[in-house]
Amino acid sequence: MLSTSVIYLPIGRKTFDLTAAEVVWKETSDWLQSQCETLYEPEQIMTSVEELEQFLQSLEGKQIDSIVYQSVTFADGEFVVKALDYFKVPFIVWSVREPSVGGRLRLNSLTGGNSTSNVLMHYRHPFSFVFGNPSELEVQQKLLRQFRVNRVIDKLGQLSIGVIGDHPPGFFFSEANEQLLKNQLGVTIHKMDLQQAFRECVKLDESRYLSAVERAEQQVVGLSRSDEAVKKFAQFYTYVKDYINENQIKALAVRCWPDFFNELGAAACSTLSQFTEGGIVSSCESDIHGSISMFILYELSNGNAPYLGDLVHINEERNSAVFWHCGAAAYSLAHPATGAQAGVHPNRKMGFTMDFGLKPGGVTIFRVSNTPDGYRLLVMKGTALDVPQAFSGTSVEVELSTDVTSTLNSLMQQGFEPHYAIVYDDVSDALMELGRQLGIETIVYV
Repeated sequence: MLSTSVIYLPIGRKTFDLTAAEVVWKETSDWLQSQCETLYEPEQIMTSVEELEQFLQSLEGKQIDSIVYQSVTFADGEFVVKALDYFKVPFIVWSVREPSVGGRLRLNSLTGGNSTSNVLMHYRHPFSFVFGNPSELEVQQKLLRQFRVNRVIDKLGQLSIGVIGDHPPGFFFSEANEQLLKNQLGVTIHKMDLQQAFRECVKLDESRYLSAVERAEQQVVGLSRSDEAVKKFAQFYTYVKDYINENQIKALAVRCWPDFFNELGAAACSTLSQFTEGGIVSSCESDIHGSISMFILYELSNGNAPYLGDLVHINEERNSAVFWHCGAAAYSLAHPATGAQAGVHPNRKMGFTMDFGLKPGGVTIFRVSNTPDGYRLLVMKGTALDVPQAFSGTSVEVELSTDVTSTLNSLMQQGFEPHYAIVYDDVSDALMELGRQLGIETIVYV
């Protein structure tokens, strides 16, 4: 069952075959009840604008992700205009098949959906369209995908991303225009003082931070409690966790170098790994859009931990690309043959970090990309290969679904950012739909 909140609006007119329409309405209601955690629906098909308004008034103040607007029979545009007076969330316009062909046109649902879509276009309101009966598997799959997309749009509007420290020198792609970010994606930024976090976290005694160490020990191989870097990891993690819980922060972008090494005496990688493993996606180098990219993948894949890495190597023979970073990756992403191994930063030789190759499987590669003209989305697909770890730190070799050489050249010519978010799921169709709903250009390599 999806964690989504949906309003179902079955709309019809008495001049059509309401007996046939009620069959569709009841089947739809039963299916929606089985799939949606929260469903608001009327007790019957609504055949007048007055009935619709009375029902909508009863829902004022409810938190909604999607409206399923089903033309059970034909109905004119005044119904959907009235619905827009009450809710601004994305609509799913649904037309059903005619129960029979020959003689009277009994439902004329498709024309109703056509009329509704036309109205929503003129109002510039986000919507999608579905055609078919509730028993059809393809229709069900499309609706479930749409629910996930609409839920992500709603969650982006509620997302507060904690930015701990400015990006390192020269990492211009990590920054964001706060007003543009709010206007186009709905995301707000909550800035945190990195130096204050360093000063305060080291004051925590063992009773406060021990649970963070115990949590890491459950999945990390070779972790040593006596390592001073493990203590620093646990203190910083605990301090930030308390802060983000108090401030309802759901994602992080952290300035990791050089400050962590110079000021705290430990690598940031393990902190980011544990937060991402626990559902607070976290990017290094204060990459705000990288963190948002991870958040979207996490939500669309129903909670699969995402990865963020640089594109560092190409293997033309295997049509593959290697994505790597210094030592941050959720523990559950480790290859099962090795598990999540504790290590040290490959350049600074300071712990503690993750040091493993990622597991094999199908993946989606994604980026919320910022350009001088506004936002765009990048969507790619591939298969993470079962091969030895490519480089120290964390890395994954992905066989792309497109030609690796032409894709590489295209990515460079279009100037995409060097951080790519990856998730073990095929959410490419949902990402393309997300871009369409948000009105953002989407560049696809699948």
